[in-house]
Amino acid sequence: MVIEEFGVAPEVREVPDPAPTPDGVVVRVAATGLCRSDWHGWQGHDPDIRLPHVPGHEFAGVVVAVGAEVRGWRPGDRVTAPFVCACGRCPSCLAGDQQVCERQTQPGFTGWGSFAEHVAVRDADVNLVRLPDDLDDLTAAALGCRFATAFRAVVGQGRVAAGEWVAVHGCGGVGLSAVMIAAASGARVVAVDVAPAALELARRCGAAVCLDGAALGGPGAVAAAVREATGGGAHLSLDALGSDATCVASVESLRRRGRHVQVGLLPAAQGRPALPMDLVIAYELELRGSHGMPAHAYPEMLRLVTAGVLRPGELVTRTIDLAAAPQALATMDRPTAAGMCLIRP
Repeated sequence: MVIEEFGVAPEVREVPDPAPTPDGVVVRVAATGLCRSDWHGWQGHDPDIRLPHVPGHEFAGVVVAVGAEVRGWRPGDRVTAPFVCACGRCPSCLAGDQQVCERQTQPGFTGWGSFAEHVAVRDADVNLVRLPDDLDDLTAAALGCRFATAFRAVVGQGRVAAGEWVAVHGCGGVGLSAVMIAAASGARVVAVDVAPAALELARRCGAAVCLDGAALGGPGAVAAAVREATGGGAHLSLDALGSDATCVASVESLRRRGRHVQVGLLPAAQGRPALPMDLVIAYELELRGSHGMPAHAYPEMLRLVTAGVLRPGELVTRTIDLAAAPQALATMDRPTAAGMCLIRP
């Protein structure tokens, strides 16, 4: 699926197969996720994208070609990869923080992505994640961006603890993942969305309270409803959508010394939200970003998935073929069917 012009419907057509770099591999894509980040890229909100472009950054598949310098991977290996592909050599990578690599590449953003039969992955020995044999392709593809991002946002950056109140603003793919992960961690979850179907799925994922943001009104009313439901405010709140309203509501939802984690993208081209810094100071609030999860951190999440504690496959509610992807991409800026949509190229 090729984007020739930002904001104009992409076309599905034949293109040359990618070749692996000396340190990289080519993966035959079994399934790939359709994510709101792909919509931002199509709209031209990412300065790294050069046209023509193939989006897609959340995938699972089988290695079919291997560069001469790759040591740990062979054709036939089933793999996924984080959406941030790290170099493995910069100071951030050497500190274990590959998700903020100083020379990162991102299939579907800095290079052609996985809305295709094949995708190239650089620095394979740093970035590939081996998939358990009993993990199906659709579930594996759901892990690459939204579920892994939510896992690190809730567990790593958010430091969730059993018994805490967690508010999740926006119940798309990453938000529903955050609801499931927080509930599985023993937290009590308040889910906020404007779509009844998304709230129903959030309830099935473990949300204790579901709030209709459309019925409540602006961010102030949403924040007040969260504070009332939690007896004074959430200990941890996540903006899983990425908008002025959800970001502000998330911060204002917190109790004293609460923690806000920004997960949803807030592109500079759309302006910057005016945060209530008076509350940040008075309540000693903590504000953190969360940008994916490095490959070396996947085993902990995979253990919980294979044990059945986490069930990302339940969030996959639609599968489409590549021919349907252009139309599906165009709908990502408004409420759609609840759960994740995956593409089978």
